[in-house]
Amino acid sequence: MAQEDGGLDLLVRQRVRGLRTSLGWSLDDLSSRSGMSASTLSRIENGRRRIGLDQLGALAQALGVSIDMLVESADDGDVVIRPQHNTERGTTTWMLSREPGAHGSTVAKMRFTRPVVRGSDVLRVHPGRDWFTVLSGTLMLLLGERTILVEAGQAAEFSTMVPHAFGAHGGPAEAMGVFDHDGRRSHFRQFG
Repeated sequence: MAQEDGGLDLLVRQRVRGLRTSLGWSLDDLSSRSGMSASTLSRIENGRRRIGLDQLGALAQALGVSIDMLVESADDGDVVIRPQHNTERGTTTWMLSREPGAHGSTVAKMRFTRPVVRGSDVLRVHPGRDWFTVLSGTLMLLLGERTILVEAGQAAEFSTMVPHAFGAHGGPAEAMGVFDHDGRRSHFRQFG
């Protein structure tokens, strides 16, 4: 008879089975990598045996994940990414990474509907580097004294210590960008 599942136990069992099958491994494959018998693994995955702490560590190591990844909360909250509109700047932004990724970077999709007009208050600087690729349309990048048109399918990467600004050119443009901590703070202040 299966043991009564606690929420965490069920979640960990589902993750172990899901990771194992996504790797294309049989119970025997995981057994040889974890040092546990295939029958023990089967009972764990089917809820007929609870996972001990020592087993949790062996499973995480065998599956190539951290223990934290196996036991972290399943509550992702609201999974829908809602656009943030800034009518003054003519931008819509979708923050695709809720928390900073490697090295504090953030991924965002942006839609620009207004051109950028060169002026002393438009160009910004901040430490770091920005990277973006244009998904559709043409994006105008003001970079110091230069005006650079970046078309769909092209990408740009530059030091953000050079005064810079972005805007649409000849119609709406969409881009996806990777911004470091300072870039996120500078470009997306209004989004928190």
